[in-house]
Amino acid sequence: MGYPEIRVDRNKIETNTRTTVARCHQQGIQVAGVTKLFGGNPEIAAAYVAGGVDLLADSRIDNLKRLSGFSLPKMLLRIPMISEAEAVVQTADMVLISEPETATALSTQAMAQDKLIQLILMVDVGDLREGLYETKEIQEAASIMDGLPGIQLAGIGTNLTCYGGVRPSRENLTQLVNIKATLEKLLKRHLPVLSGGNGGTLSLLEAGEIPGEINQLRLGSSLAMGIGLNDEPIPGLHQDAFLLLAEIVELRRKPSIPKGVIGLDAFGNRPVFEDRGNRMRAICALGRQDVHPNEICPLQEGIQILGASSDHLILDVEDCPGFLQVGSRLAFLPTYGGCLSLMTSPYVKKIIMM
Repeated sequence: MGYPEIRVDRNKIETNTRTTVARCHQQGIQVAGVTKLFGGNPEIAAAYVAGGVDLLADSRIDNLKRLSGFSLPKMLLRIPMISEAEAVVQTADMVLISEPETATALSTQAMAQDKLIQLILMVDVGDLREGLYETKEIQEAASIMDGLPGIQLAGIGTNLTCYGGVRPSRENLTQLVNIKATLEKLLKRHLPVLSGGNGGTLSLLEAGEIPGEINQLRLGSSLAMGIGLNDEPIPGLHQDAFLLLAEIVELRRKPSIPKGVIGLDAFGNRPVFEDRGNRMRAICALGRQDVHPNEICPLQEGIQILGASSDHLILDVEDCPGFLQVGSRLAFLPTYGGCLSLMTSPYVKKIIMM
């Protein structure tokens, strides 16, 4: 299989990881390297391990299974389904969780498999994704989980930015710190882990605003792509470890407005066009089945993405100064969302650059 392909520079990822882990370790913060961006690919995960992460983390059990060759503890990020409790216990060492019923199912499996599973109770401090919200329900859940056999309630955590877009702040993370202190009084013991979120929290670390009690971050895009809050570049890190290449399959001059009555496109949208006269257009063998066109950026000057069907990427190349022909390859830099799609598409070849 040839193109499209996504090239992954493992050395840049390792450099990003080493730099970020060093910054976190200086503040007493443990790093869980999140591998879901690249589907738990062990060759890429090896860059995380070489860079010094403390755990490997993923949202999918299948991805964690791919990481079984690494001795580091494995963390399951997505709150588990009861129906996968057996596989969770077999595969993960630490689990983010919110429902006591699920914790009970994990306890049953942990006892059956003679294994101790660490739980991080997720608390919602405003983003409205996973986690318990009310003080009473947080305390009740912690009390139940703390009494389950085969289970260690290791601490609490939160997630921000991913759903509601709520930015990490000293205020909402201090709220998490206070909840942990309250639970420690309730349970009459220390909870060793305070998991303070994802790469968006790194901005607080750099500004010296992160509460000192936060001792774990779950980092993926910051390590792999060098981006943090609002997908903005993190100074000193590489943002180009992932490069998409697509091949031109048609190169023709055509009008910029379709001829005929315009209805809905293949995805149920009514497209709008600007009349720019006849323009040189290229079609690449890449489509929405692989990546949304808004999630990739052409690297060559003078190329504009016009849109895409499921299998064809339509480009305006009239102003591109380089020589193009059918068979030419064009380079694109994917966003986080684009990279996630491309790395999970079976139709995109993955090239790991050592």
